[in-house]
Amino acid sequence: MLDILLWFLVIGLFVLSFIGLIFPIIPSVLVIWGGFLVYYFGINNETLSFYFWIPMIFLTIVLLVADIIVNSHFVKKYGGSKWGERSAAIAVIVGSFIIPPFGIIILPFITVFLVEMIQEKSMEKSLKAAFGSFLGFFGSTVAKIIVQFMMIIWFFLDIFINLS
Repeated sequence: MLDILLWFLVIGLFVLSFIGLIFPIIPSVLVIWGGFLVYYFGINNETLSFYFWIPMIFLTIVLLVADIIVNSHFVKKYGGSKWGERSAAIAVIVGSFIIPPFGIIILPFITVFLVEMIQEKSMEKSLKAAFGSFLGFFGSTVAKIIVQFMMIIWFFLDIFINLS
């Protein structure tokens, strides 16, 4: 009976990790790790292999930096300056705490626009760079969805391969 409850908790944490993509105040990658740890310490500490834990650490790092790197890349790609890139990175972090879930979209857009305008760029160039931050958010969200699915699928594959 306890195993069933723990499995519900593991699955619930995995689902919650995807909700965290919409509400960035929920740390998605840490919630996935919560599911891994509930399984490991509560259900079976023998099935998750070394070949599971090392890639999970790597994929966790990828998830943690995805927003910052992808957002900066798109700002640069759409004509933003170094200051625009840096301000986008900071605004992604700050925006996740301000008016979730919209702060992570709105704050980088406004910040990049204002930084580019302050640097005396035209309204068109500033909007283009700010639009880059908007695309960066969606690009990083898609990347995080893919990586989170990979982590969860790997988890189940590792369990079932090592159970047999």
